[in-house]
Amino acid sequence: MNVTLSLEQFHRLRDYIYQKTGIYFPDSKLYFMERRLIQRLEALGIQDINYYYSMLRFESSGAELQAFIEVLTVNETYFFREFHQLKCFAEEVLPELIRREKGNLVFWSAGCSTGEEAYTLAIILCEMLRPENLARCRIIATDIDNKVLAFARKGCYGERSTRHIPAPYIRRYFEEDGNELRVTDELRRLVEFRQLNLMESAMMRKMEHVDVIFCRNVLIYFDDQSRRQVALDFYQSIKDGGYVFLGHSESMSRITSIFQLRKFQHSIIYQKPMAR
Repeated sequence: MNVTLSLEQFHRLRDYIYQKTGIYFPDSKLYFMERRLIQRLEALGIQDINYYYSMLRFESSGAELQAFIEVLTVNETYFFREFHQLKCFAEEVLPELIRREKGNLVFWSAGCSTGEEAYTLAIILCEMLRPENLARCRIIATDIDNKVLAFARKGCYGERSTRHIPAPYIRRYFEEDGNELRVTDELRRLVEFRQLNLMESAMMRKMEHVDVIFCRNVLIYFDDQSRRQVALDFYQSIKDGGYVFLGHSESMSRITSIFQLRKFQHSIIYQKPMAR
């Protein structure tokens, strides 16, 4: 298809996607967006970019907007990513929560992509907790992209995703499925996958009484204004004393001071202050 995305058209699409999702594409991403746009135009049999933009804005179901967002989002992840943070969660944060909280424990993988992080957390819970404490736990995994959520629910992964899983965990928590590994029902029961847009505050407010949020390598795609909004919504969702794990290159301190930095042996993470 011989279609060229002009800078003006790029700005119009970019600004609309930003308004709806908080994901920001700088001018350097024009060619990236053009290639993804062509995928959707070919699928729909459309060659007029301006017509497509009108479809995004005025289609009542929002199905095409969702489809466009799905081809624009990059989903690179794998099991046990950023291991030092997971070690901190397993050996320092989790025991503290078990001692402090007597009720249910909720762990939120925000921007969960294809599910590797959520199932990693499930493995950690199974390994670290006694059955009576494990019964108190649940993991909610959310993403804006319905396609990656469908993939995550299947729970089948290839070598690229599973290459860092310790061999004993492979034997305990996975079953062979052709050339892939499929998570066991034990892990699957711990995780609930939901579609959620981090920029829709009404949806975010439904996330309540959360103990720990993992939102790693997600906010790098947002600008400061969007990051601040997400941080405020996280603050409302999380319990007093709850924790937020961000990616190693991400910082919340620069955009808001509502969370405190807490230094552990294996990592530095953000904590909502305890009520006085």
